[in-house]
Amino acid sequence: MINKIGNLFYPTIILISIFTILSALYIEYILSVPACKLCLYQRIPYIFSIIICFFGFFFSNNKIWIYLLIITFIGSLAVSGYHVGIENSIFPEFSGCRNENLNTTDKAELLKNLKSSLLNCKDVNFRIFGFSLATINFLLSFAFTAISIRYLYYEKDK
Repeated sequence: MINKIGNLFYPTIILISIFTILSALYIEYILSVPACKLCLYQRIPYIFSIIICFFGFFFSNNKIWIYLLIITFIGSLAVSGYHVGIENSIFPEFSGCRNENLNTTDKAELLKNLKSSLLNCKDVNFRIFGFSLATINFLLSFAFTAISIRYLYYEKDK
């Protein structure tokens, strides 16, 4: 039974990561909910996790893939935690999150800036069951980190 779980570890992470990225793209492009800069950054660890899990599945005798996966999800946990902190006014927004490019008096530059303006990271434009996407990503990253650490201990006991 435990061996079956070990065989499903990497494919499960790959499927959930692909689903997470596709969901974010669906929300952004089909539902027309624009993403802020931190929302875009939060997708990067999932892309890395797909690549790492691919190698981990085919080269499962090397534990480096589990360590890389744990580091990736800790990074995802940090970025999503920072984003949740910004949304809840725990942390100040970094300059890349603030929409300060509208402080201009030139009409042409103002129109150009309006077309290319990013959202503030503090604004929550989409919620699922009352949770922002950053909060859901934080919980998912925490779960993936815990599961990966548990899987690492399982692999050490083999």
